[in-house]
Amino acid sequence: MTTLPTEAGRAPVRSARTRWPGRAGHGFVVAYTVLLIAFGVVPTGYAIYFAFTDGGGTFSGLSNFSTAIDDFRFTPAVEHVALYLLWWLTSLVVFVVGLALLLHRLMLSGVSRALRFLYYLPGALAGAASVMVWLFVLDPTVSPVGFLLRAFGYHTFGEVIAPGHLPILFTLIAFWTGAGGWIVVMYGALNNISQDVLEAARIDGAGAWQTAWRIQIPLLRKWIVYMVILAFAGGTQLFVEPQLLSQASVGVAGRDYSLNQLAYDFAFQNNDVNTAAAVSVELLVVGLVVAGVFVARSGFFDAD
Repeated sequence: MTTLPTEAGRAPVRSARTRWPGRAGHGFVVAYTVLLIAFGVVPTGYAIYFAFTDGGGTFSGLSNFSTAIDDFRFTPAVEHVALYLLWWLTSLVVFVVGLALLLHRLMLSGVSRALRFLYYLPGALAGAASVMVWLFVLDPTVSPVGFLLRAFGYHTFGEVIAPGHLPILFTLIAFWTGAGGWIVVMYGALNNISQDVLEAARIDGAGAWQTAWRIQIPLLRKWIVYMVILAFAGGTQLFVEPQLLSQASVGVAGRDYSLNQLAYDFAFQNNDVNTAAAVSVELLVVGLVVAGVFVARSGFFDAD
């Protein structure tokens, strides 16, 4: 017990640190909890309320969900998001883990620090600003890599953003802005692997590939699962990229390409907030179910 110095015959006085241990940590948690409730829990409850009521506030069961699912734009939007998630999650796992392993191999050289800075730099741009940058990159007439686009046979902006190219283009944009932070996270996780384990593998004759495949990647499993869960949740919320691309291409990309765009259209074009809320609740449920499956099947909370 920590006490303050006292005069003879007087009871010791406890310090503030002893009376409230960990008060700094509690302060951070309280601040986060307030923001979580204000911008997470309350809006979620508000959306659930609208999803199960009609315009007059009367309970309507699953009618809003049926309206959303029966809309002719719903199934294509689900297919678009699913295809995008396939490209996005695959590229994220393969390239993030691969580049993090490369950084770890270069750890003792100055190249590693430079690469970490370059990987993380695009993440400093906000989503909308990043898309604006890509609008110029994808236009062969003004792009700094226009010669490459023309070499592949694309001479106009419309040819580059053809509907069949959109999942790959959105994956490139998302990877450019979001992968750098995850590379740094994976690099930090690799640094936590005991050097004794890696040295034992080298003594046993394991090369770089065997060490990565049999030791480093298995020990990164929980971090990879964590990355996939958050990337999946963010990927289902696809909105900024197709929305701005739709406006820049005068509708070529479509303003109902993703489920979030469809919800936005229901709310602000059709003035149907209840159906829009139903779409958002569907996305929430899908995200929670997928996260639960990944956590349960991967042993995310199991002790190593």
